[in-house]
Amino acid sequence: MSAKKVTPTQNEVFFEDHEIIVSKTDPRGIITYANDVFQRVAGYTEEELLGQPHNLIRHPDMPACVFKLLWDTIKSGKEIFAYVKNMARNGDHYWVFAHVTPSYDANGSIVGYHSNRRVPSRDALDKIQPVYAQLRDIELQAANPRDGMNQAFEQVVKLLEDSETDYSNFVFNLSEETQLCHALD
Repeated sequence: MSAKKVTPTQNEVFFEDHEIIVSKTDPRGIITYANDVFQRVAGYTEEELLGQPHNLIRHPDMPACVFKLLWDTIKSGKEIFAYVKNMARNGDHYWVFAHVTPSYDANGSIVGYHSNRRVPSRDALDKIQPVYAQLRDIELQAANPRDGMNQAFEQVVKLLEDSETDYSNFVFNLSEETQLCHALD
């Protein structure tokens, strides 16, 4: 598939509460499976998705530090939950509440990753979006992307330490505790 630059739109697309977006990747994040809900919401066919990096659907509004945290967590063999803004093929966006887990072979080695994405709570999205915007601003204000990502990642680590929680619990608590989203203020 050719790497065509897509411009994000302001249009949000949705999927049903009972639907689950499912994908599987190899250890490098290359898509090996994409269910029909994923294909429909993202606007790609199965043939277009298979063999592509999962970051094909990364929305530019998402802070890179969140993906660093995600990858660090799953590569260490742990699961993670996260709110993610994805971009469909046509530039529209859709939010998901992702649960990403490592997949293992019989010897206990990670052979890939499995992700189930559900419809997120609008209340939680209202709380995480300002946090993500602040992290993205930190990333964009740095002299180079790597420095910006590292500075924003340090803010995430501080936020979690100050909240005495891990990222998965932080995102679960967004529906219940609004004070957590003000921790970066």
